[in-house]
Order: sequence, then C-alpha cells, then structure tokens
Amino acid sequence: MSDVSYQKRTALALAAAVAGPVVLMAAPAAHADVVDVNYKCETPIGPKSAVSPIDIKAVKSGSAYQLTMSFQKGVSSSPVALGAGAMKPSAVIRLGGADQGTVAVSGPANTAEIPANSPIKISDLSGTYTPKASGKVTLTASVLTIKALGTTTTCTPGNSPGPALSLDVTGASGPVAPLPRTGPLDSAVALGTLGGTVLLLGATGVLWLTRRGARAHG
Repeated sequence: MSDVSYQKRTALALAAAVAGPVVLMAAPAAHADVVDVNYKCETPIGPKSAVSPIDIKAVKSGSAYQLTMSFQKGVSSSPVALGAGAMKPSAVIRLGGADQGTVAVSGPANTAEIPANSPIKISDLSGTYTPKASGKVTLTASVLTIKALGTTTTCTPGNSPGPALSLDVTGASGPVAPLPRTGPLDSAVALGTLGGTVLLLGATGVLWLTRRGARAHG
C-alpha cells in the first residue's frame, strides 16, 4: 500500500471519529405540545363538559421517566362546596407509537376549599413511565377520575386529542448495534462513532496503525 493511500485511510478514520458524536446528538429527544382536551364528565348529578389545555412533561430518571400532567383550566364542578382534602384526582396517559399501554398518574387532594358550582382545579398529576420498547413514543391525555365526598366522577376526552408529548426512548431490552471486526482500522472507525469516551480509543488505534505503518515502510 502506498504512503498516500495509507494517509488517506488514516485521515478518514480520524474524521469519522470526530464527526460521529455530533451526528448522534443532533436528533431531538422530545417534543411537547399543549393540547386542548374536551372532557365529557359523568357526575353524580348528570353529565357535564369542560375544555382544559393539557401539558405533559417528562424528566428522565435512570431507565424511567417521571411524568407530570398539568391542567391549565378547571373541569367539572360540584353542587356543594368541597372542603380542603375532599377531592382526589387521578388520570391515565395513553401510550402510542413504539410502545403501547397506559401510565397511571395521580395528584394530591385539594389544599383549599372549592366553592360550589365552580370549575374544579385539578392539581398536577404525576407518575412513572418505564419504556418496554425502543423508538418514538407518544403520550396522550386519557380518562380523568375525580373522587369527592364518597362519589366518583369520570371524565373522558370527547375530541380525540392529539399527543401532548413525544419521546425517543430506549426499552430495557433495546437492541445493541454490533461492532464490525473487519480489521484494526475499521474497528477504530466504528468505535469512534460511539461517543467522546470511545473516541479516544479510536484515535489511539489510528495512531498505533500510523506508527506500525511507519515501521513497515522504514
């Protein structure tokens, strides 16, 4: 192999090792929207409806995500005042895309009295989502449940709302890409694309090959 050809392969390996991490970091990990949800509620005194903008946020914690579901407007109402601690909300978030199923979220009881015949403000609801699959997953507001004074009100979205959040997740059994083993130089290129830490190993392999090549041509 000529010196020029060997130098070109070495330069390509270094370029791939530097460019690899940049490509991996370019893809967005999450996308969120505030979505209007038209809740149709079955209450002890008959059907009621209300529209509330819903926001779902996710914070990664280890292999799981801590979810927070926020209501920007009150839903349903009570014919009588609800004293502090009288109302307890919970809800379900529906998964779609690469992962299927639901995630249960719940929140604390009301800390202040809710006046009679006024919209019930729902506190932030939280829960934990652990991905079972890998890929893009959507999270959409689903059934809301309000328990108060021994009664249960069930509110179902009536307008087929779109996802409030999408995540790129990796499940517990996510695939691991194999590294090619066609030769020391090719291995250096593959290792270099995995990230900054492995980038040093890739560069070391290239330098070792360079020194070996120099000895071969000496």
